[in-house]
Amino acid sequence: MHKLMRYIKGYEKQALLAPLFKMLEACFELFVPLVIASIIDTGIKNEDAAFIWTRCGLLILLAAIGLASSLTAQWFSAKAALGFGTALRKDLFRHIGTLSYSELDGIGTPTLVTRMTSDINQVQNGVNLTLRLLLRSPFIVIGALIMAFSISPKLTMLFIGVTIMVSLIIWAIMRVTVPIYHEAQNGLDRVTLLTRENYVGARVVRAFARQADELAAFVETNDHLKKLQFAAGRISALMNPLTYLVVNLAVVALLLRGGVEVDAGKLTQGEVIALINYMSQILLSLLRLADLVVSVTRALASGMRVNEILNTHTTMQDPGTAELAVNDAAEAAKFEHVTFTYKDAGAPSLTDITFTARPGETIGVIGGTGSGKSTLIDLVCRFYDADSGGVALFGHDVKQYSFAQLRRLVGVVPQQAVLFTGTIRDNMQWAAPGASDEEIWQALEIAQAAEFVRGKPGMLDAPVETAGRNFSGGQRQRLTIARALVPKPKILILDDSASALDFATDAALRKAIKEETHGMTVFIVSQRAASVQRADHILVLDDGKLVGDAPHAELLRSCEVYKEICLSQLSKEEVAKTL
Repeated sequence: MHKLMRYIKGYEKQALLAPLFKMLEACFELFVPLVIASIIDTGIKNEDAAFIWTRCGLLILLAAIGLASSLTAQWFSAKAALGFGTALRKDLFRHIGTLSYSELDGIGTPTLVTRMTSDINQVQNGVNLTLRLLLRSPFIVIGALIMAFSISPKLTMLFIGVTIMVSLIIWAIMRVTVPIYHEAQNGLDRVTLLTRENYVGARVVRAFARQADELAAFVETNDHLKKLQFAAGRISALMNPLTYLVVNLAVVALLLRGGVEVDAGKLTQGEVIALINYMSQILLSLLRLADLVVSVTRALASGMRVNEILNTHTTMQDPGTAELAVNDAAEAAKFEHVTFTYKDAGAPSLTDITFTARPGETIGVIGGTGSGKSTLIDLVCRFYDADSGGVALFGHDVKQYSFAQLRRLVGVVPQQAVLFTGTIRDNMQWAAPGASDEEIWQALEIAQAAEFVRGKPGMLDAPVETAGRNFSGGQRQRLTIARALVPKPKILILDDSASALDFATDAALRKAIKEETHGMTVFIVSQRAASVQRADHILVLDDGKLVGDAPHAELLRSCEVYKEICLSQLSKEEVAKTL
């Protein structure tokens, strides 16, 4: 947790002033029992109304100053805690953006969401309570004991005994509940996972009529979380009754013993009342300290979870900002004996892959499900690093390019079409913030999206809702293709990004890309043989191995895997025409 305290930087003044003003409030609070004692022993005893009113005015003044001190402390602590939380949240978000796919795959999206939201909120609340109560509560307890000792050293022993007993009760309850709170935070991860899965996959759930099963799984997980929180709540609920029982018994003992002292003339009635007030102050301060410890403990647990992410460093380092000279005469992409295995996978996803893609070529990538098609193009983009072998773009190892230059060289259209809230123009300018409307329309024309964009009210200024849900699947895919085309990359990767398009639109798209993107190297990853058969050469993958690398007609003669794929999708007559 101490590693996270660097995020308090810039709010050191507020972090210092908050506990100081709380201690000031505590000082005024400790004087209140003495004023009440003087009212009883002097004002009421002597029936001195003026004295009573004077002391009441003093009580109001102490209350007003204490309230002002408390509000000031609350303001400083809230500002420091919010500044801390904002800085931590910003840095965590930035750090997550630096992690490679390998780390993100291992951590998982649900736990990242929980740590970005719930865990940081817990840490922020812990900082807030610490600044407000860490010094105040112990100061009140110690101050009340000192003030009680100044009134009656003999009865102060009762105070010490009560303080120890209440502290033991609080410690025992916290020792049981804190591990439960830790487990509940992990349970929240599971609830977040199920929520995200059902939100993202809502259509699939409904398509298979699995609402009842998913609801049952969610209810089971949610009920387990509820049971954990109830268990901690029931045990925590014992704190107030037990502590108040001890204190009230102590008050009875104090009254009994104090009565004897008053009768003997060693104490006054007002001093007994003051001792009772100090007893109540000790109780309330210990209860607040218990709340602080519980909150801080939960904050520590959450802080450790946040720290785990911050201490997770990417295995894929950015080589820097230096720009490499791109050799347009060299191979656009070259794989040499590349092997890649996902983390914790039992077998390689790609094995000994070697091929060359020249500038201006269209390369088809085809194969069965799980054959390694998406993995291959992920290595071109350097979303992952190969375990062995080399991947080079335009004469340089892909690892030598800065991420910024690499993203400008390679335009990617992923399998899942993702649009962001805003307008069509906002989405088109993601990779090229300064792109003109003419450049955007040109990309839309190539992507076969210009027609339906012109039909939208506002055209380029038409709104895009969350995840592009106000567009059809085919429209989303065409918009994402256009977005990748706007910056005019040297390599364009279409990762099964035309799966929602009809055959005519798909054919028109491929024709437009071929004719309008001169010199651009295009990788077309598809399950459809018709989508890749006109490529300059086709990479055929089978269980992570490259079993074919040739044009369509040659592959039909020499590659059984490709021939089987074609025969399963095309008629024998269509296949025979190309032989």
